[in-house]
Amino acid sequence: MKRDIRFWLQLAFTLLVCAFMIVPVLLSMAAGVTENFFVGISSGFTLRWVAQVWEMYQPTIWRSIFIALSCLVVTLVAGVPLAYMLARYRGGNSRLARVIEELLMMPVAVPGLATALALIMAYGQYRAFRGSLLFILVGHVLFVLPFMVRPVLAVMQSSQLAQLEEAAASLGAGMMRRFFGVVIPNVSGGILAGSLMVVTLSIGEFNITWMLHTPLTMTLPVGLADAYASMRLEIGSAYTLIFFFMIIPLLVGMQWVTQFADKRASL
Repeated sequence: MKRDIRFWLQLAFTLLVCAFMIVPVLLSMAAGVTENFFVGISSGFTLRWVAQVWEMYQPTIWRSIFIALSCLVVTLVAGVPLAYMLARYRGGNSRLARVIEELLMMPVAVPGLATALALIMAYGQYRAFRGSLLFILVGHVLFVLPFMVRPVLAVMQSSQLAQLEEAAASLGAGMMRRFFGVVIPNVSGGILAGSLMVVTLSIGEFNITWMLHTPLTMTLPVGLADAYASMRLEIGSAYTLIFFFMIIPLLVGMQWVTQFADKRASL
């Protein structure tokens, strides 16, 4: 098939945009394994900057992973039942369901710094709570909960859950059995997509974490900013390299789950 000029122009524009976004990332990653970035690759490659980052900031990485996994557990326990409730009552034009949906999106619409400041004003006087990872976890849950509810709610609305539940109820299944035996298996694609999004966003969240953290609760994004501000460029870039090795598999997994859910829905 012969390609016209519009195809080549669109391809060139797409490649240009991709290069504009990817080249800075590649340069940052290359700086993390270069002996001296200002001299260039002629100075040689090394992993000592990565080792130094791991030695200095290793606790921030584990804290971010712990908060992200804890955030996932909380959003699964709270978000999936909430999506189920919204799916059941939204069809009946329930005002309460619509109000809950609007309130749910508020932390996404409001800047993260404002959300963090509100949490500090409300709970900052409780010193033990203020200095714990639980304080950051609360901020993360407020931010990422909509990203769990929305995919699950979308799958629930696109599937025939009402008919399936009615059939299960006619066979004597109770509410809990219908929820875990009918609803959960049919929305597993949305739950997986929401889970990957929650973990990814929690690990990379900076604005809320920067306001809520203390020197003893510093997480990966805050440590990354600290490394760029107070250390050599190579150390900050090595930190970025570690961050990418954590995030990229999650992004690939998110894309794979989305494609799998689309194929399953089309069957």
